[in-house]
Amino acid sequence: MSFRKVACLFFLAACSRATQTAGTGQLTGAPAPQVAVEQFLRAVNAKDLQAISTVFGTKNGPARETMDRTELEKREIILACYFAHDSARILGESAGTQGHREVRVELKKGKMTRQSIFYTIRGPGSRWYVDNMDIASVRDFCGNPGMGRTQ
Repeated sequence: MSFRKVACLFFLAACSRATQTAGTGQLTGAPAPQVAVEQFLRAVNAKDLQAISTVFGTKNGPARETMDRTELEKREIILACYFAHDSARILGESAGTQGHREVRVELKKGKMTRQSIFYTIRGPGSRWYVDNMDIASVRDFCGNPGMGRTQ
């Protein structure tokens, strides 16, 4: 194997490592805004705080690397309550402000149907993170077994 090929392999390995979390080797974020939202919602339904923390973040990367762990876990538990759902459907994506992409999602829980916007941002390694979301739109999901009326 030539020196040039070996150098190229080392370069590619170093580049891929930049999109992984420190020490875990686990890829964080998502390759696209809608995928970030889908991963976030799957993790929420599974009540998997670790999985939520790999895709919930900012332009600086996953929140688990930039936030206090106790504070992060509190936020994730709250988000898991409000965004737990029976089904989800991506309705569209559009440009937001300050580099965000806005992903509109229809969420159903029991007889209730709500639309929410998830704000995603590109972080390190061109990976996408769920930066914020419209929690007010699903305020009646938390603690509600889904017996509300459809709107």
